[in-house]
Amino acid sequence: MSTRSQLQFVQRVEQTSETDGHADRVAQVYRHSDGYPASVLRDLAQLKELLDATRAERGPGYTAATFVFLDKLSTVGLYLDGDPERTIDAAQPANLLKPSNMEHLDQPLFLLGHGVENPADGIHGDEEYLYVVELPTENPFDEPTEWTVKVSGHSAFPRWDGPTDEGFERASWQFHGPLETALADVVTE
Repeated sequence: MSTRSQLQFVQRVEQTSETDGHADRVAQVYRHSDGYPASVLRDLAQLKELLDATRAERGPGYTAATFVFLDKLSTVGLYLDGDPERTIDAAQPANLLKPSNMEHLDQPLFLLGHGVENPADGIHGDEEYLYVVELPTENPFDEPTEWTVKVSGHSAFPRWDGPTDEGFERASWQFHGPLETALADVVTE
């Protein structure tokens, strides 16, 4: 059974006379499997470590795209080498782009399992967890700063019968604080 989740990567826009009327920058990702806090928070910590080391953090859109890329990359290994029926050679990753190499695979995980969502559409309604990753508003070339995360309670938001467009606003959060603290507090529960 899948543990579905939605993640919002948010960069707060401070309201000034120049930005009045502009909303926060938000990128939203649907994750079909492994959406429970221990998995998502570990993946976020790995993502942050990589972005900090490479100075590649560029706001919500790039961060969300990299999150999806790393998640998909982690499942590609299931389809490379090892199985004689699989025709994808790890030394030739372009083989992944040939549909004829996928004919024997029924819905490969690395092609599915994630969606880039329109935050205005809310959530599907069958997710079990919601997450908000608050990114710093500093220049990405400055020293890395801490990410703040919010982790919903299990199914603690409107679902099938609720206004899913308000899911994030109406969620009950089991944790709100630094990512490092979430790893220590939420993952060990």
